[in-house]
Amino acid sequence: MHTLTAADAFCGSGGLSIGLKAAGFDVKLSFDIEETCIKTLSNNPRYISHKVMKADVREMLNGQFLKAANINKGDLDLLAGGPPCQGFSVQRTIGEDKDSRNLLVDDYGDLIGEVFPRFFMLENVPGIGGKRGRKIIDSFEKRMESLGYYCHRNILDAQNYGVPQRRRRFLMVGERRDYSSPHFSWPAGSSAPTLNVRDTIFMLPPPPFDGKDHNDFPGHRSDRLSALNLERIRSIKGGQARQDLPDHLVAKCHRVSADKIGHRNVYGRMAWDEVAPTITARFDSFTRGKFGHPEQDRSISLYEGALLQTFPDDYVFTGTKVQIARQIGNAVPPKFAKALGEAIKNSIDNVQAST
Repeated sequence: MHTLTAADAFCGSGGLSIGLKAAGFDVKLSFDIEETCIKTLSNNPRYISHKVMKADVREMLNGQFLKAANINKGDLDLLAGGPPCQGFSVQRTIGEDKDSRNLLVDDYGDLIGEVFPRFFMLENVPGIGGKRGRKIIDSFEKRMESLGYYCHRNILDAQNYGVPQRRRRFLMVGERRDYSSPHFSWPAGSSAPTLNVRDTIFMLPPPPFDGKDHNDFPGHRSDRLSALNLERIRSIKGGQARQDLPDHLVAKCHRVSADKIGHRNVYGRMAWDEVAPTITARFDSFTRGKFGHPEQDRSISLYEGALLQTFPDDYVFTGTKVQIARQIGNAVPPKFAKALGEAIKNSIDNVQAST
């Protein structure tokens, strides 16, 4: 059996590539439009040894992807990626269906048509498969079927695949119609989380409180909280959030019931013996979610967020604090990517064994 090949579109900081490599794929190419993401990949040769490129997906069309990856149309086993669709993120209380980033799904479809891989994977927020995003994803699926793919849809939660975090994601796997019936099966996950916050970050020492990184753990530092937010975090315990704050500490904009305005878990602490909430692009901020440390009076550090996303403990991120938090929060958790990659690999191996 030949080594299976893959490529990572919209690669971000490399979580998907790390997981696919761990699943046994030879990753040929990763590309992303963000320079800081490409620098992060380039600074981690232990995990990212393949070719990486700064490029917009449109720049990879008209044969440029095939040339860069040094492959012919139809030869790639897996093209995977998560075209940004911020218009459908739950982090946006108001999302625009016409957000230009949502059009990247169409561009990704163009790329799939040119590369014609044996499998493709599209990963995104669950909202893209919901009421407002359904037109986009239905149109994409119909187009992929016309190109010659069986399409499989699902929403999976990364906590059931070894990730210590609640992270529900919409997934579509396309399987080229090389055979009369599809062979792909979704990965079997655990019915209960296998890791929690305690398992993942409890062993770390407190970070310096002067804003500097810990000498042994890059990105493990403590951001200064305002006097008001320090009072807020000191008033709650692990697992609690804004609905548990004393009345005088509740922000004016949050005095309406959380059932009406949402944002239930802002100004919250994680719980040691539960999985973390979804690590978002602003997980480093106590005001943006249940991102407070379970015991210490601070938000979790960049380093802790990366561990909760299952990045290797020696993975190095490049950029400003905001850029690094976004790279970590937007990534596909490597352990989740590994489970998905193994499911696709098993499907291919089973077909090869039966022919």
